[in-house]
Amino acid sequence: MTASQPTRRQALAIGGVGVGALTMTACDSSTGTATPSTASLSAAAGSSSGSGASVPVSQVPVGGGVVVTERQVVITQPTAGTFKAFSSICTHEGCPVTSVTGGHILCPCHNTKFDIATGAVLSGPAKKPLPAKNVTVSGDTLTIA
Repeated sequence: MTASQPTRRQALAIGGVGVGALTMTACDSSTGTATPSTASLSAAAGSSSGSGASVPVSQVPVGGGVVVTERQVVITQPTAGTFKAFSSICTHEGCPVTSVTGGHILCPCHNTKFDIATGAVLSGPAKKPLPAKNVTVSGDTLTIA
């Protein structure tokens, strides 16, 4: 072996760093500037009520939705006045969904798309739908149980 060739241990270490970097990139949930259909709400915008969340109706666009990261829930409005809520944890490998765009709830880890009206898988690799949660409307506020 010459001095310019890495040892087996060095090659494995370099490979491990590369895999780690790719994993961190694939799991990065930053999406830049959010539009109303891809917004994520924090606990400040979606205040807690027990184990659920409360969100202003005005924050959930028709044909879109919002992800309340701290409460692990995604809230959608498939048609005007119809609100749905689902777990925001992908049923494939447990990655959090990060956005709602074009009528789809999107998981960035492996590009699974879920239906905003039913939580059903539209394209995999996930095989199971997002679990539904109860959502109630009281005045201008949505509350998720």
